[in-house]
Amino acid sequence: MADVRAVLQRCDPSLLDPSGDSESDCAEAAGMVLYLTDSRRVQKVLWRQLFVLDSMMSLLEGLDSAQQLMTQSSPPQPEGGARGRWKALKAEIRSGVEETEALLRSLQDKVQQIHSKRHTLTHLVQQLRSKKQQCDQLGESLQKAQNALRSCDHRLTQLKAESEAALAQLTGWQRLRAELQRLVPAVQGLMQVNLLSFNKSELSVEFRSRPSSNLSACELEPLKVSVNWSHDDRFTLQANECTVGLQEDWMLGRRAELGATLLEAMQCYQGQAELLTEIQALRSSFAIDWNPAQRLLIYLKSASLVCHLEVEEGYPSSGTARLLSVRRDGKPLDTSVLKPPKTDLSLTKWLVFLCSSDLI
Repeated sequence: MADVRAVLQRCDPSLLDPSGDSESDCAEAAGMVLYLTDSRRVQKVLWRQLFVLDSMMSLLEGLDSAQQLMTQSSPPQPEGGARGRWKALKAEIRSGVEETEALLRSLQDKVQQIHSKRHTLTHLVQQLRSKKQQCDQLGESLQKAQNALRSCDHRLTQLKAESEAALAQLTGWQRLRAELQRLVPAVQGLMQVNLLSFNKSELSVEFRSRPSSNLSACELEPLKVSVNWSHDDRFTLQANECTVGLQEDWMLGRRAELGATLLEAMQCYQGQAELLTEIQALRSSFAIDWNPAQRLLIYLKSASLVCHLEVEEGYPSSGTARLLSVRRDGKPLDTSVLKPPKTDLSLTKWLVFLCSSDLI
């Protein structure tokens, strides 16, 4: 802007506004520079003509006569004057233009570098944001992994405690198994008990009746009992024969009560050996059914005639068997007409009497 003002000062000082150097005035001055640049060639010609005219006037003023003009040699070319100032101004302008162009090229290079660095910086900012998101995601994943690890550690502690408890229980079962295996031969010899199977979840034994002269030649079927173990140190016992007359076919209890329960089942079976042997023999000849809970023998003489006989506790040594009722088509019959030969008949004799009687 200073170069523009210098050009205007040399060419036409009236174009400059002496009131100030505001930005709007400078803009108008810049517009005038374009006009002055276009009219430079015309002014150059005028400057040369003025220079020639000034030289001629100076020469004529120094002559005394016209003859002296004809004889005097040509004066040397002046060094100063308007032409010199004009050339100096031209050189200064050219130098300023070149310097300005160089500065513009340098400025363009710097602007290009700034744009390139700005693009690079924008790309780096995007990468930084992406890395930050990835870092946040990794942080969340790490937190979840830590929570899962703590949960696994807690679960592992629980499983370790459970495994130690199970191991202690297994050790107890193993000691019990060793003790039972040690007692098996003696029990089998003294109590007529056979061990059928034994594992960590089930025990199966078989009870046989002791041989007695009071029993018939028919051998009583053995009583099979199965015991199932549970994880809470309890057992479930089941007898496969309902003829024994146990209080319950299924019995529950703790492990410490197992021996007493098995002994009760064996004693019940041995105490009813004679009765069960007789009932087993009668099944091959008569259509009967035995209810051990009610100690009731049901004899089906025909499709419509049913006889009920009650067996007392201790039969046949201390108890007796008696006719309870006779029903035909579900209706009770009068049993007073029946006159058995004896009042204390056995089950076998009662069935023979009922089968051969014509009164029913």
